[in-house]
Formats: sequence, structure tokens, C-alpha cells
Amino acid sequence: MKDLTYGYPAKVIIMFTIPMMLGYILQQLYSLVDSKIVSEYVGPDALAAIGATVVVSNLIIGFINGLTQGFAIPIANSFGAKDMERLRKNVAGTMLLTFGVAVVMTVLSLLFIEDILIALGTPIEIRQDALDYVNIILMGIILTAIYNCSSNILRAVGNSKVSLYCLMIAVVANIGLDLLFVKVWDQGIKGAAYATIIAQSISAFLCAGYLIIKYKEILPKRKDLIPYHGMYFNLITTGLSMGLMGCIVHLGTVVLQSAINDLGTSIMTAHTASRRVFDIMSVTVYTFGIAMTTFVSQNMGAGKPERVRQGVRHANVIVTVISTVLIVLVYSFARPVFQWVTSTTDPNIVNASVMYARISVLFFYALGPLFVFRCTLQGMGRRIVPLISSVTEMLVKIFSAMFLVPVLAYKGVAFTEPISWVLMTIILATAYYTGKPENYIKVKE
Repeated sequence: MKDLTYGYPAKVIIMFTIPMMLGYILQQLYSLVDSKIVSEYVGPDALAAIGATVVVSNLIIGFINGLTQGFAIPIANSFGAKDMERLRKNVAGTMLLTFGVAVVMTVLSLLFIEDILIALGTPIEIRQDALDYVNIILMGIILTAIYNCSSNILRAVGNSKVSLYCLMIAVVANIGLDLLFVKVWDQGIKGAAYATIIAQSISAFLCAGYLIIKYKEILPKRKDLIPYHGMYFNLITTGLSMGLMGCIVHLGTVVLQSAINDLGTSIMTAHTASRRVFDIMSVTVYTFGIAMTTFVSQNMGAGKPERVRQGVRHANVIVTVISTVLIVLVYSFARPVFQWVTSTTDPNIVNASVMYARISVLFFYALGPLFVFRCTLQGMGRRIVPLISSVTEMLVKIFSAMFLVPVLAYKGVAFTEPISWVLMTIILATAYYTGKPENYIKVKE
């Protein structure tokens, strides 16, 4: 366990973030390699089929990930306050709620996924492939929930390394299984999905197993199953705040995807490749936001508001430096990267991908602080403003799908998220600077 309430904030935040960043980059690199394998051995239409389902699976998985991140806030707060009994009770509640939500989400998503793909206007020529792929992926929701729950509990008590090690093993297995199922056994798009499911099971059981074996002191005992007053209300509201935040954003993305689908298969392929690269880039600043959730939660529990403010200043400097580096890399290497990912030199695909990446990365100067402020507010227990910011992003995406994309085509898509990032950062920064952290420190009940 790692106490984040001591030490120089910039160093503490960086050292806590690095393992998470490497883990998320590994996940995104896998997605990139997965796209390469599918486009190389199955074809561009198969890549477009995967792209048509990503927004739906991300909506569901993003909700569960946000939910478990929210559940981890009371755990981190209890750890910072050195209240181990309350911590174990929060862990018990987190496990029960995560399992229940995962089961419900699995059943509902499998029942309605075909209707959703039809509603999104998924082209008929790739619809069956998309359905075959996403049905298999959705059956792994419970595995994703186990991994996210375990890793977020570990992060709440300062351990961000174990999830990295579990992911390293899973990613290597995933790539090997991809080649086996897709290239050797010629299982097509279903093979890529089976490879992902097996790899998810590896990461889930490794992470959960480590938590059970090595962290017995924070695991709930029978008496810890009895909640303290207001525990489930606190867990549910905190979890839903972060879960709905991601869900609302992805709902906007689903609407935007329907507009992208109308632009044709080539643009769908370009957008799938663009998002793979974008996800890798955004992870470098996104993980500092996740780190701030734990950093702020622990320090709020320890009653150290000045340390919270210092950490926010340091984190914003760090993400600004990272954004500058990313801009240089994208403008230097975007074209050969997208030619490699898509396995084509088709200018309709490559040019669209390059344009999307170059426009997006310029606005990382807003995206980095967005993550820092949003997660800081969550760690402080301020749930409403981050939710409002996510609603803003959803509305911008809906507006874009209705008005920008029909006029500007794919360029409208490329400008959609940057516009929302600027608006969201203004909202979040205003809320942070007008509300002192010490006003939100809770006295232990």
C-alpha cells in the first residue's frame, strides 16, 4: 500500500501515474495491433465492422470502469483517514455492487445489441460481422468488471503497479491469440473477439487473485458486510456520478457514430484507425486524471487541502508538457503510422485519419487540464459539476451529428470533441477555483 499524503506532490503523482499510463498504453497498443491484424488478414471492411461496435462496447465498459473508479473514492478517502474498518466495509460494498451491475449490463446488452446496431445505421454489408464480433465481446463484461473492480481497489490504497503487470501478461497473450485465431485458424472477426475474451479473463483473475492473496488486511470479514450509516448511498452516488459521466459522453459518441456511418465504409475505417491512435495519445494525460482522483481522495481524507491545491498545480504543468510532445510526434509521424495501421495507402482513408489526429492533438492543451480538474473535483466529493461537463460534451456531439457533420463531413467530426473539451475545461476550472478544497473535507461520522 502507498500513502499519497506525504512527499513532493509532482514526484508522488508521476510515480503513481507511470504504471497506470504504461498499462493503458499497452491496452491501446494491443487495440492498434488488433486493428492491424484484422485489416491485414481479414480486410478493411472487417476493421470497419469493429469500428461500428466500439462505441457501443465502450459505452458499457466505460460505465463499469467509471462506476468502479467512483466506488474507489470512499475507499481511498478511508485509507487517507487511516480508518481501516470503514475501508473494509467500502470494499465489501464495492464488490457486491460491481457484480450486480455487471450481470444486469450483460443481460441487457446481449438482448438489445442488434437493435442498437440497426438504429445506428450500421451498413448492411458489415452488420453481421459487427454483430458477431460485439456479441462475443459483450459476454466478457463480467471479466472486465472483475479486473476494473480489483485494480481500482488496489489503486485506492496506492498500488498502481499490479494492474500493469497483469495487463502486460494479458496483452502479450492477446496478440498471440489474435494471430492464432485470425491468421492460423482463419476464424476472421470472431477469432479477434475470442482472443480478446480469453485475454480479459487472464487479466481479471490475475488482478483479483493478487488482491485476495496479498491484501488480506483490506478484504472484508463477515462483520464488514454490515454497512455503516449512509455507506451504500455514498458508494452509489459516487459510483454513478463517474459511471454516468463516462456513459453520457459515450451516448454522445454513439449518436456521432451514426453520422459517421452515413459517410461510408472508407471513413468508418479511417475513424476506427484514428480513434486507436487517439486513444493511445489521450492515455498519457488521462492517467494523470485518474491519479488525481486517488491523490485528492487520500489527501482529503487526511485533511490536507493545501496539498490538494499543490497537486493540481503540478499535474497541470505535467499534462501541458506532455501535450507539447504529442503535437510534435503527431505532426511528424501521423501519415506512416496510419498507413501501417490500415494496411493501405488509399488517400481517402489515410488523409482522413491524419486530419483527425492533427486537429485533435492541438487541443490537448485543453484535454489535459480537463482530466485533472474533473478527477480532482470527483476526489473532493463534488459530483454534480463533472456530470454537467459530461452532459455538455454529449450535447456538443449531438449538435455536431445534426449540423456540423452534414455540412463539413469528416472535418466536422474532427472538430467536435475539441470544441467540447474547451467548453468542459472552462466549466470544470471555474468550479475548482471558486470552491476551496477545505470546504469539502468531511468529518468522519
